[in-house]
Amino acid sequence: MLQIQNLTITHRQDLTTLVEGLSFLLAPGDRAALIGEEGNGKSTVLKLLYHPSLVEPYAEWTGEILDQGLRKGYLAQELGPEELARPVLEFCQASPAFGTADPGQLARRARQVGLDPEIFYHWRPMATLSGGERVKLRLALLLLDDPDVLLLDEPSNDLDLAALTWLEGFLLSCPVPVLYISHDETLLERTANVVIHLERLRRRTLPRCTVARTGYRDYVNTRQVGFAHQEQVARKERAEFDTKMEKFRQIRDKVDHRQAAISRQDPHGGRLLKKKMHAVQSLGRRLERERENMTQMPEWEQAILTAFDRQAAALPAGKTVLHLDLPELRAGERLLSQNLRLWVTGPEKIGIVGANGAGKSTLLNIAADELLPRTDLRTAYMPQDYGGQLLGDKTPVDLLAPSGQRDDITRARTLLGAMKYQAEEMEHPAAGLSGGQRAKLLFLAMVLNGSNVLILDEPTRNFSPLSAPVVRQVLSDFPGCIISVSHDRLYLKQVCHQVLELTEQGLRPVCLD
Repeated sequence: MLQIQNLTITHRQDLTTLVEGLSFLLAPGDRAALIGEEGNGKSTVLKLLYHPSLVEPYAEWTGEILDQGLRKGYLAQELGPEELARPVLEFCQASPAFGTADPGQLARRARQVGLDPEIFYHWRPMATLSGGERVKLRLALLLLDDPDVLLLDEPSNDLDLAALTWLEGFLLSCPVPVLYISHDETLLERTANVVIHLERLRRRTLPRCTVARTGYRDYVNTRQVGFAHQEQVARKERAEFDTKMEKFRQIRDKVDHRQAAISRQDPHGGRLLKKKMHAVQSLGRRLERERENMTQMPEWEQAILTAFDRQAAALPAGKTVLHLDLPELRAGERLLSQNLRLWVTGPEKIGIVGANGAGKSTLLNIAADELLPRTDLRTAYMPQDYGGQLLGDKTPVDLLAPSGQRDDITRARTLLGAMKYQAEEMEHPAAGLSGGQRAKLLFLAMVLNGSNVLILDEPTRNFSPLSAPVVRQVLSDFPGCIISVSHDRLYLKQVCHQVLELTEQGLRPVCLD
């Protein structure tokens, strides 16, 4: 069992409290989903539970972590540049369990995650694998060590639809407790039986932790019903209190008026009024105590994403956006697909799916190369890896106001503030922000640029399951054209007009269940 008692985590740079008073117990059979808005410390919690040294450079903590020598398996959210540059075989050899595993064990783990066992011995750099292939490979290496508890930071990222189904089955049958972060609402609904919710209220200054031993959908529904009931009770109490206060003010004003008007020749009447005033003051004190004990209005952390300007982003119906005919789609020397045709007109919203490594991101790169130079369109490209657009020490304000002009900086700060960025976070290097916060920055840049064509590679992958519905609604309402790759089943159903599967024989329409 893994037990956490009164855990508090504070950011070293600006002394922001990310998590306060978190306590929970993780036992066999538990599939605990760690949820919360972007930048609330979810990944930091997982790193801390695995090894405190991972958070020491940027955070300090208090509380107790009782793990009783458990062997913990940790899947990090992202690989570093050095790891991505390593050949696959060298990356695998860095895992002690890989060196002691026999070929049969390696083959079983590879098949378990849907990989060809030969992948362990490739000399290709890790960076040349698709995002899904990297996740599967790391999961296979993790399982070789037979951990007592699994700490998984977004294992569903970059998995194709078939692999997501496998992951659901793996989590449901896992014999050891699992604490995981995922942005896939369908996965959470089908697998989680414990929910640990991290929030930061009052403009991200007040941390709150909630632990519920229930399923994800039940938690969300119960929370909404509870908040609605609490708000109803609070409004009723306030209405009744306002009525009492109005009567109190009328009595007080009447006594005040009579005291001001009473003649000095009537001392007896003055004494009666004085007693009356004491009674009125006593009533006022009782009302103040009643105000303090009233049911509070519910507080929750709202997901906020700035909407696109409908006029600026609109595209005429039928406008040619992309006519792409490719005899072959290749990644280096590797043939991925043939006879590929992608024709898109405004304002279509296209979702592209396919197996990991099929070439979906490669196809989006080609589309971006075609569309970004065009002057008749305002195209924005959101790649799967944000590093290329958020390199260096640039802050969120620098990225949203590259001109450096005062009006642009003011507008950038206003937008960031509206999306609950604290003043300190606006000055942090953007590369050091959470994946969700960086995704919000790219969305804001698209809005500021008045983009009418969006090329999006896994647009919801870094948004929390609580933010994702807002993201989907914003993109569903977007009046321009969207060409996207996604494995988010709800995104494909709610946003996309057409879903295409990339196969070795080209693109073919598919119907999602």
